[in-house]
Amino acid sequence: MDELNRGLASLHEALLGEPMAAAKVRFSILGFADDVKERLRLADLRRQNELPTLCARGRTNYRAAFFALRQRIPQDVKALKKEGYAVHRPAVFLLSDGQPSDDQWLDVYRQLVDRAVIAAAPNVIAFGIGDAGVKTILEVATQPEYAFVAIAGVDVGAAISQFCTALTTSMVESGRSMDSAQPELVVQQPAGFRMAVDVI
Repeated sequence: MDELNRGLASLHEALLGEPMAAAKVRFSILGFADDVKERLRLADLRRQNELPTLCARGRTNYRAAFFALRQRIPQDVKALKKEGYAVHRPAVFLLSDGQPSDDQWLDVYRQLVDRAVIAAAPNVIAFGIGDAGVKTILEVATQPEYAFVAIAGVDVGAAISQFCTALTTSMVESGRSMDSAQPELVVQQPAGFRMAVDVI
C-alpha cells in the first residue's frame, strides 16, 4: 500500500507538471474489497492539494466493483456533459491482487462493458499482481492488449510502483491526444509486467 500511495502522489505531481493534459482528464479512485469505497470522484487534479491515502481491506469482490462502476459512469458522464464538457469514452484502470471472492461478477461486468446497455461503456485496462489469475485478468480487460500480469518473481511493491508509472504515462499521453485530430486512449505496458495473452 505504501508503494501504491507513493505512486499516486507521483501521478498527481506529474499531472500538475502537464496542465494542458491534466485539463482534459477527470480522475476518480474507487477502492474495492468486500465493498466499494469512493476515495475521489471526477477530480481535476490541478485543483487537488493531494490524493487520498489508500489502505488494504478485506477480499476482492469484483461484482461490487463492477456494479459500482455500472451505476457511476452514466451519472458521471451526464454530470460532465451538463457542465459543457465533451466526454470521451471512460477508461477504467483496474489493479487487482487476487481472484474474485464471488462467482456472480461476470453478468454485472458484461452489462458494464456492453454499449447497448451503457452508451458510455468504458474501456477496461486490467493489471494483475499477487494471486490475480491470468485468465481472470484477460476476462476483465475489454481488449486482449489491455490485460497485463506481473512477471513471476517480481516484487509486489515494485510491480505496484511500475503500474503507477504506466498509469501516469497513459493519463498524460491520453490527455495530450485529446487536442489531436484523432484522440486516443494510450495504454503503456508497465515494466515488470507481461501481456496476459503471452502468459497462457
